[in-house]
Amino acid sequence: METKRMTTMRAKVRVTSIKKYPEEGEATQETLTFNFPAKDGAYPADGSDEDQQFAKFSPAGALSLTIANPALLGKFSVGDTFYLDFKPV
Repeated sequence: METKRMTTMRAKVRVTSIKKYPEEGEATQETLTFNFPAKDGAYPADGSDEDQQFAKFSPAGALSLTIANPALLGKFSVGDTFYLDFKPV
């Protein structure tokens, strides 16, 4: 059976919501929801907007990640934007 290796891929994601657990008291976990950024309205015709370039090839998507690392709790904010790299292991 032939196995094909995926090439490296980069996505751009933006934090769109953060839910803390427990909801009252000190949080011990947070669920971060990320969406692929897109622009409301038109992009420039010359394709110069970076979000436009990502949206062209990955027009929709969402990712949910629950973190429990105390050093990371409270470090993310809605609107934070990240590159997400996929590399074969």
